[in-house]
Amino acid sequence: MALTGRPSRVLLVGAHGHGISHLRNIRRLEEQSVAELVAVCDTQRPHGETATLAEGVPWGSDAAEFATTLDPDIVVVCTPIHTHLGLADLAMRAGADVLLEKPPVPGTAEFRQLGAVAGETGRVCQVGFQSFGSEAVDHLRSVIATGAIGPVHGIGVFGAWVRAAAYWQRSAWAGRRMLDGHAVVDGAVTNPFAHATATALRIDGSDRLGDLARVEAELFHANPIEADDTSSVRITTNRGTTIAIGLTLCGRADQDPYIVVHGEDGRAVFWYTRDRMLVATKDAETTREYGRTDLLTDLIAYRARESAELIAPLERTGAFTEVVQAIRVTEPLAIPDERQDVVGAGLEQHRVLPGVESVLERVSTEFRLFSELDVPWV
Repeated sequence: MALTGRPSRVLLVGAHGHGISHLRNIRRLEEQSVAELVAVCDTQRPHGETATLAEGVPWGSDAAEFATTLDPDIVVVCTPIHTHLGLADLAMRAGADVLLEKPPVPGTAEFRQLGAVAGETGRVCQVGFQSFGSEAVDHLRSVIATGAIGPVHGIGVFGAWVRAAAYWQRSAWAGRRMLDGHAVVDGAVTNPFAHATATALRIDGSDRLGDLARVEAELFHANPIEADDTSSVRITTNRGTTIAIGLTLCGRADQDPYIVVHGEDGRAVFWYTRDRMLVATKDAETTREYGRTDLLTDLIAYRARESAELIAPLERTGAFTEVVQAIRVTEPLAIPDERQDVVGAGLEQHRVLPGVESVLERVSTEFRLFSELDVPWV
C-alpha cells in the first residue's frame, strides 16, 4: 500500500487482550510508512509481547492527555464495551478520527449520541467489524441480486465455540450486563459472535438504524454469568427478510461459524472468519476464498481521499445496535445443571450442552427460536 503524504499518527487505547492485534497491525503499517504509533494508553503496565511492540513510544493511562497533547490523526479504541462512547467522544472532540472496536456502544441511545458527536465534530468513526472488509460480502450480495440461488427464503447464522472459565474471568466486565451502574451487555450475541449478526444484516442490506421491523431474542446461560452464552435470535427486516441466529459458547468443540443464505434454487454459505464461501445451485457447486481489506488501512486511505467511503462506518452498524438493544432488555435464563455437562477443572473448565450444535443448525435452517423447537433446556 502506498499513500501520499505523511504517515497517519495513531494513538492506541487498550493494548492488552484483543488490543495486541491492533498493536501488531499498527507496527505493520509503520513498516509500510503509512502509520506512526505515537503512544499507547492502557491501565495495565506493558508486559510480554505488548511491551516489546510498544517499545520506544510513550505509555500511560490518561487517554485525555495523550489525545490533546500528541495530536493523533486516528485513535484506535479497544477497551471494555461500556467505555467506548466516552473514549470515542474524547477522541473526536480532540480532532481525531476513530477506529472503534465492536460492539460500538451498548444501546441505541448511546449510538445516536455518538453519531451526534461525529456530526458535530466532522470526524468519522470506523467500527471494528473486520468481516465487512471481506471481498466475499460484496460477492455474496451480487449472488443474491443476480438471482443465482433464486428468491431468498431467509438468512441463517450458526456459531458454536468453546469458552472455558478463564474466558469469563479475564476481566471485570466479562459476562456482565451491568458494571458499576453502566450497561455492558456482554454475551454471545453482542461480543464474540457480533460479526455473525452484523454481517448477516450487511448482506441483506439492512444494516442502518431503523432497518429492522422486529427482533425476538431468547437468551440462556449455562455458565455462572449474567450474560448469555447460548442464544437464539430472529430478526425481521423492513425488507421482509427473516434472519435466524443460533449461537453458543458451550459447544463440544470449536466450529467455524457461518452465515447461510437460503434460496429457492440453491444456497450460499459464508464462513466469515476464513473469508471462504460456497455457492450451491441446481447446476453447480463452487467454493472460493477471498481477500480482505484491513479496517485501519481503509481508514487511513479514506483520510487521504484515496477511498470514497469507509468499509464499516458507524452508520452502517445501526441495525446491529438495535439487536444489542434488544439483548439489553431481555433477561437471560439459567440452564439447569442437569441439562449440561461440565468438562475439565479450574480455569480450563467449560460447559457443554449435549446436542446443542444440531439445535443451532435447526435454528439457522428452519428460522425458529429455541422455544419453538424441542430443546431440553427451555
